[in-house]
Amino acid sequence: MFEKQVKRLKLVDMAMTKIAVAAFVLFVIGIWPAAQKWVLSVGPWYFLVIAVILAIIVEVRIWK
Repeated sequence: MFEKQVKRLKLVDMAMTKIAVAAFVLFVIGIWPAAQKWVLSVGPWYFLVIAVILAIIVEVRIWK
């Protein structure tokens, strides 16, 4: 049942979900001082590497 629901999603639906998650993360970082301090203390390249690795994992699952 879940697979049928996922297959009905369009590219726009997935993009809106990703944007909503990103907005929520920015909201949490904006209101939580400890999160702000941690994000600013970690190098931005770590976040980029994590994003690329997660994107590769998803692409491999899609194209299997």
